[in-house]
Amino acid sequence: MIKKINNHPKSLRKIPTHYCAGCGHGLAHRLIAEVVDELGIREKVIAIAPVGCAVVAYDYWDFDCSEAAHGRALAVATAIKRVRPDNIVFTYQGDGDLAAIGTNETIHAANRGENLTVIFINNAVYGMTGGQMAPTTLLQQKTATTPKGRDQKLHGYPLKISEILALLPGVKYIERVSLHSPQEITKAKRAIKQAFTNQIEGLGFSLVEVLSSCPTYWGLSPNQALSWMREVMVKEFPLGRIK
Repeated sequence: MIKKINNHPKSLRKIPTHYCAGCGHGLAHRLIAEVVDELGIREKVIAIAPVGCAVVAYDYWDFDCSEAAHGRALAVATAIKRVRPDNIVFTYQGDGDLAAIGTNETIHAANRGENLTVIFINNAVYGMTGGQMAPTTLLQQKTATTPKGRDQKLHGYPLKISEILALLPGVKYIERVSLHSPQEITKAKRAIKQAFTNQIEGLGFSLVEVLSSCPTYWGLSPNQALSWMREVMVKEFPLGRIK
């Protein structure tokens, strides 16, 4: 007899994905859906979708979602949470949305200690717009706008947004996780659940940075992308609880 050990989350719609093969967004979407179901907050949760590859995240999640202008997800989330404080509000943002055009909103929402949950997807590149350099692009990493690799003298260093936010007194919880192996995916889910639990308990601003693969614009196969995350990306962005 085959024993079923996993079920399709109620909070995740059964529709075909538009994401590229090997993209980490699908995994991240599922982890969030599982956490929402396990915490029993499906009727209370409100997601803020970003501008980026996950701009249509609301097509996949079967709970209330709102869209925000590019980089303004945390401004929208702040407004919704203040008007509806009993709802569980979270943003789902990529490195361009959160750490480039949205840096101002991110820092000030964190500094105010808004009781929100942030899921920050870091794939070190702009995925939706053609593979340009992102704030988190690694040194020597080749992109559409850094064909010879990122040069610190020309482009600066990768922005470690989690370490920056951890300095702010309004921030309750920061953890960096990865999706490059089953073991790390389990840790990622645990961190996401903690970030939601913090909001339920009214503890303040929580952010989980999720290292995610983009095989298409890294120019790698899905398997090679996972190896690159483990062997290269994690060295630049160390995993674990930061605050």
